[in-house]
Amino acid sequence: MKNLLDILRWSEEYFKKYSFSKPRLEAEKVISHVLSIDRILLYAEYDRPLIDDERVRIKKYILQMIKKKIGFDELLKEEKIECKKSESDKTVTDLDRDKIEKTYRKEFLDLLTKSIVYLKKHGSKEAKLDAEHVFSYILKVSRMEMTLKFERVITEAEKKEIREMLVEIGKNKRPLQYVLGFEEFYGYKFYVDESVLIPRSETELLVERCIKLMDGIEEPKILDIGSGSGAISITLGKELPKSMVLGVDISEKALAVAKKNKLENNAANVKFIKSDVLRDVEYNKFNLIVSNPPYIPDYEYEVLEEKVLKYEPKLALTAPNNGLYFYEKITKNAPDHLVKGGYLAFEIGYNQGEAVKKIMEKNDFLNVEVYYDYAEHERMVIGKLNR
Repeated sequence: MKNLLDILRWSEEYFKKYSFSKPRLEAEKVISHVLSIDRILLYAEYDRPLIDDERVRIKKYILQMIKKKIGFDELLKEEKIECKKSESDKTVTDLDRDKIEKTYRKEFLDLLTKSIVYLKKHGSKEAKLDAEHVFSYILKVSRMEMTLKFERVITEAEKKEIREMLVEIGKNKRPLQYVLGFEEFYGYKFYVDESVLIPRSETELLVERCIKLMDGIEEPKILDIGSGSGAISITLGKELPKSMVLGVDISEKALAVAKKNKLENNAANVKFIKSDVLRDVEYNKFNLIVSNPPYIPDYEYEVLEEKVLKYEPKLALTAPNNGLYFYEKITKNAPDHLVKGGYLAFEIGYNQGEAVKKIMEKNDFLNVEVYYDYAEHERMVIGKLNR
């Protein structure tokens, strides 16, 4: 689990990337607000772990600031102004309106509480967060606005939709992202269904590394092997607008999802084709090949979470040879498709770092490094071609 110091560093780097004048100060303001900690005391609690809800709120604030190009103080002022806007409807007295709104508010809170209890009863590890996401989606209001001041009637049609989604998540163990039909990745929205893996936040670290690797290359050529939903390909294409990105996957259904996400995110510099790894890739001068391939050994697959086993595609999860099959296959053929000094970057399983590093070194890659995620698990291996 990411701790306070990790999130602080990550937030500061994000603000730097978007040229905020005081990135560390802005990061401290956002995090202290979300955690209700005095800014001066943040470093006294540097090793405090953050729950998912806190990380999501921090990220949403940062994305709002970037989108609006304003500092955190100004963003808070805007929020307060919105909250203070008076109702234009004067057909009832202030007292009557207040009474009605309190009734609606109570109904909303009761329904939300019962929903959380229902999800907990059915084993949801993030019952509160899942319920809030469902309510936010159906009621078409942000989670923050909803929890602070939701004061309108919830229609019977909305209640029915909420119940149906809760049953899918709770009783049927279907992942929230498949129920909603989308997941956020690196600030972009991606459509997902059961034909592709749900993009994980840990993979954002791989994307961050790849962006840094391409720094200084004016028009980088990038290949993403096993593109799935297209999250890596499209994000790199959006963050590196002068790049040309090719995503490949063996699954026709996955490619259909990726192409839909390309259109939704207006990623004109990204292309997707069907290919079994590198078999149908003709271009041989990529600056970077990146892959988050299937890497779970068959013997570990059966102990995965029930919702993963039940809904996420096994083809995109498991690999032979203790999960190393695709690392060997890709690394062996990657040099024929890279420029001299080109990079190969992998996402890996929690205990595969040294094995993948040896595979890459055996195939003429230099300066091979294993990188860790915020939970201190092995997460990436990256090397540079020596020919």
